[in-house]
Amino acid sequence: MKRALAALALLGAAILPVQAEEVGKVGVDWLGNDIVIDAVSDPKIQGVTCHLASFSRGVIDRLQKGNWFEDPSNASISCQQTGPIVIGDIKLGEGGERVFSERTSLIWKKLNITRIYDKQNNALIYLAHASQVQDGSAKTSIATIPLFAGNVTWTKGKPE
Repeated sequence: MKRALAALALLGAAILPVQAEEVGKVGVDWLGNDIVIDAVSDPKIQGVTCHLASFSRGVIDRLQKGNWFEDPSNASISCQQTGPIVIGDIKLGEGGERVFSERTSLIWKKLNITRIYDKQNNALIYLAHASQVQDGSAKTSIATIPLFAGNVTWTKGKPE
């Protein structure tokens, strides 16, 4: 019974979405618009933290523009090694793997962080981008973590 409960707890933790922790907020105008800084840890890679800056519209701005349910797609990302890197079971394909997703509109738009492994250059690339049902945004930002340092461990062995 204890093993079953422990397995269920691990499964629940594995399917929970990655949470961003707000670490800063800077007001940019008198309308209540802010730039929010979130810390996001990669759930499959220990020792990497990304900081995501995004725009949050205030109530007055929403009232003035008539667009109640959407924030802009603008975002910037910076990722750094914050400890020894331990790489779990990650997707290695060209399309990468979504690390984080947060709604920026009521239904249709999300702000995402996607991780891509660059095998040739032995690096992790983190891409901040918006996804929409239509009219996708070209506003993107990337950060790169080189993996040449000696304190990188692959739990399933480094891909050949």
